[in-house]
Amino acid sequence: MKVFRGLPNAASRAPCALTIGNFDGVHRGHQALLARVREAATRLKVEAAVMTFEPHPREFFAHLAGDISKAPARIANLRDKLQALSNAGIDRVIVEHFSAHFAGMTPQDFIEKVLVQGLHVKWLMVGEDFCFGAKRAGNVAMLMEAGKKFGFHVEALPTVTNGGTRISSSAVRSALGSSDFTLTERLLGHPYSISGHVIHGKKLGRTIGFPTLNLRIAHKRPALSGIFVVEVRGLADKPLPGVASLGVRPTVEDSGRVLLETYVFDFAEPCYGKVVHIDFLKKLRDEEKYVDLPTLTAAIERDAQQARDFFKERQAHAVSATDRI
Repeated sequence: MKVFRGLPNAASRAPCALTIGNFDGVHRGHQALLARVREAATRLKVEAAVMTFEPHPREFFAHLAGDISKAPARIANLRDKLQALSNAGIDRVIVEHFSAHFAGMTPQDFIEKVLVQGLHVKWLMVGEDFCFGAKRAGNVAMLMEAGKKFGFHVEALPTVTNGGTRISSSAVRSALGSSDFTLTERLLGHPYSISGHVIHGKKLGRTIGFPTLNLRIAHKRPALSGIFVVEVRGLADKPLPGVASLGVRPTVEDSGRVLLETYVFDFAEPCYGKVVHIDFLKKLRDEEKYVDLPTLTAAIERDAQQARDFFKERQAHAVSATDRI
């Protein structure tokens, strides 16, 4: 899959079947849309393409207003989004920097300069409530009229539902916010995870007996925070059990930087630079600020024991289920 930061240059442009959206989480509704794009691209013998945005437009406007609380909590980082799009069979992704200039484009400029000249779109699918251009003045009806003029076909995808409930990024955020990982998996079509390169931290964990592997979280508002039972993929030939903290570490620093720290049970090999996937299984508690390191250490010990108990119970249930077969 080819990834472009902004519109491809003239030599890299190619006819495409396109969809446009934020695709935060790439949930089952997104997956249905992407499957239609892939089918159209195959039928028309063009590339399947996605245009997405960084930052999220609502995040951009929240920063502009000086109120980050208005930004949507982020389900997925860009790495995980791109991997999900690749898994869906997309050939090229245009990651458009959402800026004041882009936000100020008229709907007509967006159609002519971006869709027609910049992307050579031949087939376009968007959600039935899709809006675009300055002040969200453009809509699906306008796209359909433009398609007749410039020679591209437009389809609107009806809402995808799960048991009568609309599948949306907002629904996924709500499920994660309540730590309902069963519902999250139903909405996404797979367990929730975060991936990234293992980075160097302050190495405080090893001094208190709990060395952690650290992943930087680029966004200030991840869709969940707290202490979790997790499994780690990418370090061995099978997932490794552990306990993780996702948050701002209020006991040891006040920078507001979000970090995902994972203590992998009975694992001591170097892993800096490796790409790992952290699968979230259960929330244990919210993040807390402790008065000193001994109090923090005691809390981590309790968390680790609860996580170990979780895995023992899961293994016991698996053995019991096998015996019943």
